[in-house]
Amino acid sequence: MFFKEVIGQLSVKSHLLKSVKENRLSHAYLLAGNEGTGALPLAIAFASYLNCLNPKEDDSCGTCSSCLKARKLIHPDIHFVFPVIKTGTSTPTSDDSIFEWRKFVLSNPYFTSLQWFSEIGDDKKSGSIYVEESISIIKKLSLKNFEGKFKIMIIWLPERMNVSGANKLLKILEEPPANTVFLLVSENPDALLLTILSRTQRIKVPPIETKIIADILSERFSVPADEAAFLAKLSAGNFVKAIENLNNADNNSELMDTFANFMRHAYGRKVSDLEKWVSMVSTLSRDKLKNFFVYATSILRDSFLYNYSKPELVFLNKKETEFVNKFSRYINSENVVKMVEELDLAYAHIEQNGNAKIVLFDMAIKFVILFNKK
Repeated sequence: MFFKEVIGQLSVKSHLLKSVKENRLSHAYLLAGNEGTGALPLAIAFASYLNCLNPKEDDSCGTCSSCLKARKLIHPDIHFVFPVIKTGTSTPTSDDSIFEWRKFVLSNPYFTSLQWFSEIGDDKKSGSIYVEESISIIKKLSLKNFEGKFKIMIIWLPERMNVSGANKLLKILEEPPANTVFLLVSENPDALLLTILSRTQRIKVPPIETKIIADILSERFSVPADEAAFLAKLSAGNFVKAIENLNNADNNSELMDTFANFMRHAYGRKVSDLEKWVSMVSTLSRDKLKNFFVYATSILRDSFLYNYSKPELVFLNKKETEFVNKFSRYINSENVVKMVEELDLAYAHIEQNGNAKIVLFDMAIKFVILFNKK
């Protein structure tokens, strides 16, 4: 992966290139960007550039031995750490899934954590970075460079590292070996230890520009210009979401159906139906549950804005628009803030391994009260 293959993000590319040209290279970067913004492709492209034998003004040469290996993700001085799923008694590390990782990333460098976990598991479990990974990192970085100018450690989703592992990582961040560069790629940097944050140079990876996504959809997938513009707007700067919108343009959204059923049962005070809904939804993985809470928050936001006739601020597909057109009348300034707070609280409890059934049922009852509060 080279800079020219990263979608948009010209300002971030320029910043990274400038740090090399002006000899201001940091030993640790934190590329912080939401899902689908291209933070991981940026990290891979930067790693390739740092070890390129004949770097150009704005990108790797693409033809030297280092670039050829980096393109295949097999460069001996570019290491990857990522969440893995524990299936047996032994604790896995990234090396146990490195072949699957290479194949997966090479097939499409823009993906979600859910897609990765589905690739290596049964999509019911969430991945983590265990303490054994930190031991492996220290061991790898203690060795001399094989052939590259830098030893580069790309850590995807470091927020999924447990506390013990994070503390071990902190030690090596404090005193990194010579010619070592850490590239931490995070979708939730606030979940990282403050001491880790303080030892990295944080670079914000913003949402991809709508026009750039629209152009990509038109060029790569032959989508008509007007449809591409609409799908790009719905994506809100998330290229993964843009592709999902394209693939599911005419299909009912599972998330939309789950949310709609939840709202109907809560508004109608149908506790027995809510119990059935909770039993069904609670079987989802933690990541899918968190994804639902984020989605529900966005629909509530758009429903509230819909009442003010601000179409430029609302990002809904056809099915969602039909639902919100009827649902928005029940969302107002008296209940929307409290509802979002309950979704945020449920998200936090699930992230802390709370019992899904208890968390969901408690949230559901709160919504019943908020809908029927006089």
